[in-house]
Formats: sequence, C-alpha cells, structure tokens
Amino acid sequence: MAPEENPGTELLLQSFERRFLAARALRSFPWQSLEAKLRDSSDSELLQDILQKHEAVHTEPLDELYEALAETLTAKESTQGHRSYLLPSGDSVTLSESTAIISHGTTGLVTWDAALYLAEWAIENPAAFTHRTVLELGSGAGLTGLAICKMCRPRAYIFSDCHSRVLEQLRGNVLLNGLSLEAEITANLDSPRVTVAQLDWDVATVHQLSAFQPDVVIAADVLYCPEAIVSLVGVLRRLAAYREHQRAPEVYVAFTVRNPETCQLFTTELGRARIRWEVEPRHDQKLFPYEEHLEMAMLNLTL
Repeated sequence: MAPEENPGTELLLQSFERRFLAARALRSFPWQSLEAKLRDSSDSELLQDILQKHEAVHTEPLDELYEALAETLTAKESTQGHRSYLLPSGDSVTLSESTAIISHGTTGLVTWDAALYLAEWAIENPAAFTHRTVLELGSGAGLTGLAICKMCRPRAYIFSDCHSRVLEQLRGNVLLNGLSLEAEITANLDSPRVTVAQLDWDVATVHQLSAFQPDVVIAADVLYCPEAIVSLVGVLRRLAAYREHQRAPEVYVAFTVRNPETCQLFTTELGRARIRWEVEPRHDQKLFPYEEHLEMAMLNLTL
C-alpha cells in the first residue's frame, strides 16, 4: 500500500511536517514510530516521502537542503527564528519567536504549550469567539490570538502584554500574518479589528479595562508564580467591577499543570475574590506539536 493510502502513515507524515514547520526540538519527533514503519517493507517509501515533503516546503533540491541543515547545526545559534503552525483551513500561523526561553528579561517571546492547547480548543469551539470582542491577557508571541483571528471570526481582538519587547514582537507577528492593526484598518470586513495594547495587571484601572469592552477574556500559561497569580486575579476582579450592571465577560484560562500547589493557589485566590470556576472538559483535537506527557487544564471562570 502506498504511504498516502495508509491512514496511519499519513498521520505520521503530518506529525513530522507539523514539528518541522514549528521548529520543534529533534528529540520531540516520533522517531520510534518512524523506525517501526520503516521495518515494514510495505512502507519502504516512507522516508523518501518525508524528505519530499520537506523539499516541497523549501522548493530547493535536497542537496541544498542537507547543506543548509549542516550549516544550521554548526552555526552559532540565532536569538530569533520563525515557526509555522498549520491550521485546519490550510492556512498557517507564522511567528517570529525568541530561540531562548528567557530573553530580554521576559518569558513572553516564545510560544508556550498551553497557548497551543487553548488555540486548539478555540478552533474546536469557534462560537465562543465569533462576532465577539476578545481580550487576551499576556499574549506572548501571539499564537492563540492569531489562530482565533484566522479561524473563529471575532469582531475585534485585543492582544495585551506589559513588556515593551513582547509588544514589539506582537505587532510584527500580527502584520506577518496579514492582519492590520487598528490604526491601519482597511476596508476588509472579513478581518477583525486588531489592537496590541500595553496592559500592566498591577496598575490597570477599571476605567482602562472598561475601554476594551470585551465579551470574552482569555489567558494561557500565565500562572507561573504566586505574584503573577495574585495580579491576574486582581485584574479579573476589576474586569468584573466595570460590568457590574451588564453581563460580565466569559473568561477562559489555560495552563500547564507543572506544580499542583500553583494551581491550588490560583483556585484559592479565585475563591477569595468570589470568582466561580469550573474545569473545561479536555478536548480531543491535536493540531499543534507540544509535549504529549504534559498535563493541560483549562478553567471557565464566572466573574
């Protein structure tokens, strides 16, 4: 059976392709599954098919691809690179990201796994965002928001962060993906109004938050320390205050469960702020490459 006719082989090819485009670490590729497939004589063309896929992406001869790979492996590591994440529509989200976890004094210049998880959930639940105004807290590199803008048709989308370097990268990634910032709005009615806003959770006022008028508030991988948790709950309380006589925004917070005590602190602080929460059921969709052994969770908050 040819590789393209074997569903299992096609999934393996997609796994390699997604990890390759997203510039994931080589150790994260499904090498054991590939080895098992290569032992099967019926899949003898699989390796060639993987190389042809990469060749098609780069539209260069394989010899040049190998030379470029060798240069990359021996060269000094760059501080910035590009990653692409394929969407079900056939479109993609391409991001300029830092190659270091911490850069310029912030962790917001890379895409974290919970952002991928939240983006998958959004694509599976587009009605939560369609024709609505979305405020994202701690947008980082912008993966989640760009996926929502391309797949869920929001009316308006507000990326926000407090770090100047993160905001600069965010603006660049918005433009890189063919979207216009609010100051550069065109007559394209199919695109949402996109804003990149500086928002410091510790000093944001009710008046400042009220200007956003969000219907939905989201955040991903922002529960990294006790101080951040207290600041996040504080800004959520202020979001609830400005909508006192109106319907409060829906809130979704996704995170990787690294330390149970951190998660417990978050739910405790929510209780003190009288913010109700419930766990959102895990979704089955796996569109993006992230560490499979990590435990992901998402809470739906009621302000």
